[in-house]
Amino acid sequence: MVTKMHASLALLAVLLVGTAQGFLPTSSSSVRRVAFAPVVTIAPRVVLRSSADTSSDDDDEDDDSDSAQQNPFADPNYPDLEFINYSDPEYQVDQGTDEYYNNKDSTEEEIEVMREDRRRRNDEYQFQTYFAETLKGGDEYKGEWTVYKTSTFLPNFELQDDGIPRLVKAGRTLKVISSAYKTKVETDSPHKTDAERIRHEECAVSGADDQDDDDASLSPEAVQTEKEILSNTYWPEQLAATDFRGQQGTMCVGSAYTISNAVTMSGESVKDANYQGPFKQYSAELGLHSKHLRMRLKFDYSVLEEEISQQATPPLHLKSMTVCRETRDMWPRSDEQNSVADEAVPDVLFGDSGAPGGLYDPPPVGSEEQAGQYMLLDLAGQATVLFPFKLDQAPDSFEGHGWVTSLDWTPGNLRYQVDRKIKGGAELMCLRTLELTEVQGSDADRYRPRDGGENMRQ
Repeated sequence: MVTKMHASLALLAVLLVGTAQGFLPTSSSSVRRVAFAPVVTIAPRVVLRSSADTSSDDDDEDDDSDSAQQNPFADPNYPDLEFINYSDPEYQVDQGTDEYYNNKDSTEEEIEVMREDRRRRNDEYQFQTYFAETLKGGDEYKGEWTVYKTSTFLPNFELQDDGIPRLVKAGRTLKVISSAYKTKVETDSPHKTDAERIRHEECAVSGADDQDDDDASLSPEAVQTEKEILSNTYWPEQLAATDFRGQQGTMCVGSAYTISNAVTMSGESVKDANYQGPFKQYSAELGLHSKHLRMRLKFDYSVLEEEISQQATPPLHLKSMTVCRETRDMWPRSDEQNSVADEAVPDVLFGDSGAPGGLYDPPPVGSEEQAGQYMLLDLAGQATVLFPFKLDQAPDSFEGHGWVTSLDWTPGNLRYQVDRKIKGGAELMCLRTLELTEVQGSDADRYRPRDGGENMRQ
């Protein structure tokens, strides 16, 4: 185990002019591939559009009513790609091809048993896929973490004229080794996965190679920043399969994943999946992986102390955002490069700033007022991220419209965009959908969406 050492994070005030800005709805459009709702059935599939696909969105409008009834999702992979919303009050029976689901003699109790069985199988699939694919079976990822803090929680900084906080970039990069492992717990359940838990580990090592300051040279603010970033948790201490049902805000689909955690107003970590806010702190993570590379974003939100006494449901403000650029088996900018792929890593993770042409498919962000609480930031490594810097927790805020965080990244031939959509108000931890777009980089402009930023069909 690597010994934990302090790396300097002396704060350097940087106003990211032209890259960090308020986000307004655009007329950009959408060609969606797969949306993974928290209750989707076992095997998600990503639908890719290649240059040989000459169909258009307009063709969908010409489908006759019979065809629409046979394929309610207007998806070429139906019924293999199946969306199920167990929380829908109009939902009566499970959607599937099993004869049990079509048996009119089944009682409501029998149907609920079938539903729960499908939920459990989805839990197991998600749990095992997350560990095997996203965490690579517990392998170590070595990463360089860039930390941005907002002026909202920093002294001597004021908001910009438009009310958007300034982003303050840490003067030093954290080098962190991340891994995970499984543990066993006692259970009476006959299902193997119910006895398993996933535990995450993140351990900082020395600072960047060209920074050799020792602990004695660190300012108290830098030390505190490092402690905060490394102590923040984005997952339950012991992640269980049932945490993938959506209420916990955890999900994976294809090359994307998301996970979250929260603290109640009384300062306790949320352990009940059905707990609703308001929350005192809220942390979420969104990431994409491609072969031996991984790009993760960590968001930390907190209420302002002065607003706690003024409002029953104070809003959550972005406190910090951390960009984690990671590789397996080597450091991202290691001199020990053994292949052409290794040589390309620095450019893929630290190359040109911003996704080509901007965010590939800007998602819907609500009214103009709500859109004003978003920031759009270009990142080195051909990536762009859209995220809210303020989350209202009042039940009636923005008519219940939720929030979205998007990451667009091109690590190779494929371009990815993942949209993490959560509910609003007191249900911030509840995931609506995790949506992934994959497109060949060479075809990206040709198939750039044209629907004005609509939600994916479900």
